Amino acid sequence: MKSIKSLAALVLFATASVFSIPSVAQSAAADMSDGEVRKIDKEAGKITLKHGELKNLDMPGMTMVFVVKDKVMLDKLVLGDKIKFKAINDSGKFTVVEIVPVKAP
Repeated sequence: MKSIKSLAALVLFATASVFSIPSVAQSAAADMSDGEVRKIDKEAGKITLKHGELKNLDMPGMTMVFVVKDKVMLDKLVLGDKIKFKAINDSGKFTVVEIVPVKAP
C-alpha cells in the first residue's frame, strides 16, 4: 500500500511540474514573430518580410530584407504567405533561421 501512495505522489508531482514549468517548445515559440512574404530571392538566399515586432532583436514591426540560413527554406514559400519566423543578428546580418507557415483558418 505504501508503494501505491508513493507512486501516486510521484505522478501528481510530475504532472504538476509539467504544467507549471514552460517547455522548451513554448519558449522557442515566444521567439517566433508574425510575418508576411513580400519578395523571395532564391538565388541570393534573401526574403523580404513585412513583420511584427521582433522581441528577441528589440525591433519594431516593419518591412525589411533578411538573409536565410538555408536557401531550401524558400522553396515552399510564395508571395503573400503568412508565416511565423525566427530571426537572429548573425554578425550584423539579420538572418532567418526558422520559418513555419501559418495555416489559414
